[in-house]
Amino acid sequence: MSDRLSVFKTYKLYVGGKFPRSESGRVYEVTDAKGKWLANAPLSSRKDARDAVVAARKAFGAWSGATAYNRGQILYRIAEMLEGRRDQYVAEVADAEGLSKSKAAAQVDAAIDRWVWYAGWTDKIAQVVGGGNPVAGPFFNLSSPEPTGVVAVLAPQESSFLGLVSVVAPVIATGNTAVVIASEKSPLPALSLGEVLATSDLPGGVVNVLSGRTAEIATPLAAHQDVNAIDLTGADETLAMELEIAAADNLKRVLRPQPVDDADWSATPGIDRMTAFLETKTVWHPTGALGASGSSY
Repeated sequence: MSDRLSVFKTYKLYVGGKFPRSESGRVYEVTDAKGKWLANAPLSSRKDARDAVVAARKAFGAWSGATAYNRGQILYRIAEMLEGRRDQYVAEVADAEGLSKSKAAAQVDAAIDRWVWYAGWTDKIAQVVGGGNPVAGPFFNLSSPEPTGVVAVLAPQESSFLGLVSVVAPVIATGNTAVVIASEKSPLPALSLGEVLATSDLPGGVVNVLSGRTAEIATPLAAHQDVNAIDLTGADETLAMELEIAAADNLKRVLRPQPVDDADWSATPGIDRMTAFLETKTVWHPTGALGASGSSY
């Protein structure tokens, strides 16, 4: 018999490109679908949420200012890193959601494919939702999308990995930064995702991952004046209503899917989650004097 002791994994938050423990020092037990202990996860506090917002805001300028092509390269790199750690995620998803290895593998493969899908959209979304507008007068009138800013994302409670990727990838693909609240009962795949993000060229602070009680973390984020938008996917009806009220204080964009917990994450996502957190900038520019010979340009 081996006398070697097992090395248990210590799960930590992912904030600003680093792996801090919760400021509160608290943890909570995470169990599998059968109630077996898996690990202790950090129980994030309001201070952790505020720290994550600071990190996301600090990262926003450089990330939103990066070329769409560069953002696509980085999202593709994330998919590459996930592919290399596929077996780890299959095991974590199987434990978290009580799935067979084959079904968990299908979920992980779909999540990796989703990163690739959104990577391909980074330099195309502007062409789809932007464009030139006909106006009455000697003007060019051009509309182009711009990221909203810092987005608080409540990850799905039931789909710990595919659902998580499906709500995070579109937010950052369009140049936003994110503060993500992992599934309360199955946070481990999300916390492990932070380890991939940290080694995939994604600048620190673009994605920040918190674990703990969803309501406890989401409430200060919804009221935070430096959070520009919130995705309520992981909130139940009662919590979603409370967060909507809090979010109205600084006119946050709010994405509240209906019904909240009935999403088919395996379906083709479309572009709705990208456009939900985009603003439209319209620029007018004179074409010059128009005469019998046409524009002076």
